[in-house]
Amino acid sequence: MTIKDRLLNLLPGAAGKNKKKAAAATDFENLKKEVTIEEHKLTLDELVERFQTNIEQGLTTQKAAELLEKNGPNALTPPPQTPEWVKFCKLLFGGFSALLWVAAILCLIAYGVQVGTDPTTPKDNLWLGIALIVVVVITAVFAYYQESKAGKIMESFKKMVPQQANVMRDGRKIEISAADLVLGDIVFVKIGDKTPADIRVLTAQSFKVDNSSLTGESEPLARSPDCTHDNPLETKNLAFFSTFAVEGSCTGMVIRTGDNTVMGRIAALASGLGNDISPLNVEINHFVHIVTLVAVSFGIVFLIILLAIGTGVLQALVFVIGIIVSNVPEGLLATITVMLALTAQRMAKKKCLVKNLTAVEALGSVSTICSDKTGTLTQNRMTVSHLWVDGAIVSVNLSPTHEPELAFENPLVDPKTGEETKALKTDRPGYQALLRCAMLCAKAVFKPTEENMSKPPLHRLVQGDASETAILQFGEMVNGKVEEYREKNKKVCDIPFNSANKYQVSVHETNDGDERHLIVMKGAPERILERCQKIFVNNNEYDLNEEWTQKFNDAYMQLGGLGERVLGFCDMRLPLGNFPRGFSFDPDNVNFPLRGLRFLGFITMIDPPRPGVADAVAKCRTAGIKVIMVTGDHPITAKAIARGVGIITSDTAQDLAARLNIAPSDVEARDVRAIVVSGSELAELSAQQLDEVLTLHSEIVFARTSPQQKLIIVEGCQRQGWIVGVTGDGVNDSPALKKADIGISMGISGSDVSKQVADMILLDDNFATIVTGIEEGRLIFDNLKKVIAYTFTKNLVELLPFLVYVVADVPLALSTITILCIDLGTDIVPSISYAYEGIEADILKRPPRKKTDKMVTSQMVTLCYGQIAMVEASGAFFAYLVVMAENGFWPSRLLGLREAWEAKSLNDVMDSYGQEWTYEQRHNLDLAAQTAYFIGVVITQFANLYGNKTVRRSVFQQGLFGNRFMVFAILFTVALACFLLYTPTLNRALNLAPNRFLWWLPAVPFFFYLFAFNEARKYFIRKYPDRYPARQLTY
Repeated sequence: MTIKDRLLNLLPGAAGKNKKKAAAATDFENLKKEVTIEEHKLTLDELVERFQTNIEQGLTTQKAAELLEKNGPNALTPPPQTPEWVKFCKLLFGGFSALLWVAAILCLIAYGVQVGTDPTTPKDNLWLGIALIVVVVITAVFAYYQESKAGKIMESFKKMVPQQANVMRDGRKIEISAADLVLGDIVFVKIGDKTPADIRVLTAQSFKVDNSSLTGESEPLARSPDCTHDNPLETKNLAFFSTFAVEGSCTGMVIRTGDNTVMGRIAALASGLGNDISPLNVEINHFVHIVTLVAVSFGIVFLIILLAIGTGVLQALVFVIGIIVSNVPEGLLATITVMLALTAQRMAKKKCLVKNLTAVEALGSVSTICSDKTGTLTQNRMTVSHLWVDGAIVSVNLSPTHEPELAFENPLVDPKTGEETKALKTDRPGYQALLRCAMLCAKAVFKPTEENMSKPPLHRLVQGDASETAILQFGEMVNGKVEEYREKNKKVCDIPFNSANKYQVSVHETNDGDERHLIVMKGAPERILERCQKIFVNNNEYDLNEEWTQKFNDAYMQLGGLGERVLGFCDMRLPLGNFPRGFSFDPDNVNFPLRGLRFLGFITMIDPPRPGVADAVAKCRTAGIKVIMVTGDHPITAKAIARGVGIITSDTAQDLAARLNIAPSDVEARDVRAIVVSGSELAELSAQQLDEVLTLHSEIVFARTSPQQKLIIVEGCQRQGWIVGVTGDGVNDSPALKKADIGISMGISGSDVSKQVADMILLDDNFATIVTGIEEGRLIFDNLKKVIAYTFTKNLVELLPFLVYVVADVPLALSTITILCIDLGTDIVPSISYAYEGIEADILKRPPRKKTDKMVTSQMVTLCYGQIAMVEASGAFFAYLVVMAENGFWPSRLLGLREAWEAKSLNDVMDSYGQEWTYEQRHNLDLAAQTAYFIGVVITQFANLYGNKTVRRSVFQQGLFGNRFMVFAILFTVALACFLLYTPTLNRALNLAPNRFLWWLPAVPFFFYLFAFNEARKYFIRKYPDRYPARQLTY
């Protein structure tokens, strides 16, 4: 235990709080561990004994009430909510806002002190304090409406929870609230229901569930009473809370309820994760610290100087407050917020919806993307990709805009003519037989609406599972009118697919002139093959001998190894004498042969990669971003898709071992860049071993992962100091999405939970859209740096009049209220114009910034304060001195004149020519001179605006007028300055005067000098990029 912990434990109540925190942390770490369920391995007798229940009678009402009282309702416990007013207060008083509040309070204190000593004092500090408060409040309100997500996470989980459940109690089947279910209850689930708790399947009738909310994979999974796997998420005799029954029915026993269910653990993980501070907020806080340090340091130094030269304490404090306030960039918070909002709007037009403004920049900082596979990298729809027909593999290319292309992978030689043929002719008997079998042996149909049927087949909605959907769309494209074809070939018997037989059979009366019934069968290729005696090749039937079986196995392994789903097809004509037209076929007690069939071939399907994803992954690689696939799918399928999109481009240890004919364990891990890690292997890895996997391999796929493992992977990446983006669409992805530096959900296929947790939503579900977001994110980071550099420079220019006022004892060249005119007036629109600045070079060819890379660097401070600000201040002071000199006060006369200048009782202060000036005359001249200084700042800031337009390129290369908003900003600023100067009453309130046009000109030469200085500086950077001066001249 640390000394700090020992001291804390001595405090009253501290020990208890520490224990509670430690217990909460332990509970959360336990949630991250894999699900430990063993009930699927128990025999029925052991199950009944454990839960003290009765399979035929169910629980008694009394026993159920006792268990409900003991274990609580079958519901998800909501996390403690942060009140809305607390969230608003954090935005109102946190980060940069806190600095502005301090400045505002100091202004009000200064005004109070001034009024206490002199009731006629100007109200500059009062207006400045009020203006700062207004800025902070408006910005906080804007930010509050832009973000609000945490409290809605659990609401989204609640929508998934079933409301009612059918249960056996006291021997009677009744319907109760799902929240009243208890351990040991016998429940009934049918098609269309949501599973009301985690249940052990006792009996099942063709029961299938959609586990996509848990695994992310949408393929319906068969459930049966048999334990088929040690892993509870893989076995077939468990169904989980809130998963959807898509086929059949089952009877089950409740083994987990509420927070203890698998879904409950995911909900607790997602809601228990804190919102980490975004990279941009880290940078803003860092900037606040720098500004505070500079402001306070200057304030203390000036306070010491003032007291040393005999200034009164109250007067010195008021003056120091002015110095501190002049260091605070009052308009920066509003500028950053508006820039992020503008960028978010631009990204929304590119199908990238930003929920959290700071996420705009975070995406540009991403160094690692952990991407889901289904629906993000792939199209989330099965598509026919290959056929095996006539003993050869045929590639299938389907497009909604082009005719289907079917071609043999290896050219076939015609046995009669000897000619080679590549294209598959659609009149080949083997192809026709396979296509007929595929179209008839299926139940899927297109959704029968006029709008749906007017779409291309690949875009039509289908009622049926994913595999049958793919075959229906394929048949519609290559043959047309599949459903009409089925009607012409009447189905007289059907045996649906089940997990035991792994095949589907239907019997048809065909319209091809053959009176015999046709049996068609499809299913798992190995199960189909074992029921066949013949194989149909090149319009001939051959015995299915070892040679053909080996050819089948070779093709099956080749296509299965590509991660494709394979379905085998066979048929047989029934003898007319035994099975005449009108024969009564019995699907339950089968009275027709299911063996001795004719093998036709197989069709393979795959969820194909989205167009543009491979290019997007390549761009990420160029940009130095590591793309890791994290999926719940099978490792073979995951690896095949990863190869297809470029996530894996080299051999894994298994590939290398097979090529070199050695054991995979003999391959040195450091010799391979690519690795595929399954969920079971990941479960065996320690944190240190996971770190080694992440750092040693540049191409990584995690397959068959659980929600907890996805979270562990993200935490592992963050341990390496990487800024991590996570994509996902399912409930299973929500903990990882919440933990990531930026969570990216899918807008079309994404669940409500994933959308609530995420910082950003891809409206088109396309991984390629992320690259657009990364480009915008990097651009906004660059442009925010430009805004800060532009703002930082002006701060010193506003501070120097106070420094000269104290050190040289001259009249003040700039008042605090005029500072406000610059910060919240003339500088705001030019600052925002950087949001419209285009990329300077190929922004995606440079590596992502590290967490240690700061937005505000020492080079920026020295360049802005030490060089550019000095030029600007020289121009502004020159304008101030010109006005003073024209009116008789040469610079030498101004030295030491401050006290006499400000004395209201003196009306005979002499200028350099011996003329006497009253206090009123001096005050009017003061306003004119301060206005000249204000104009000088505005004009030289235009040169600074163009100087920060680019970091390395010449503005002539970038285009002087390319950013039209910047041109508008300059014109607007000039118009605003004229409005402030020449509007009666307003100008006096702002300590400004309607100066002559000639007094606008003294700062113009400094504009050209600063413009030329920036161009020369950037030329030197381009020509000698690695030299020390060049590194110090940029930021």
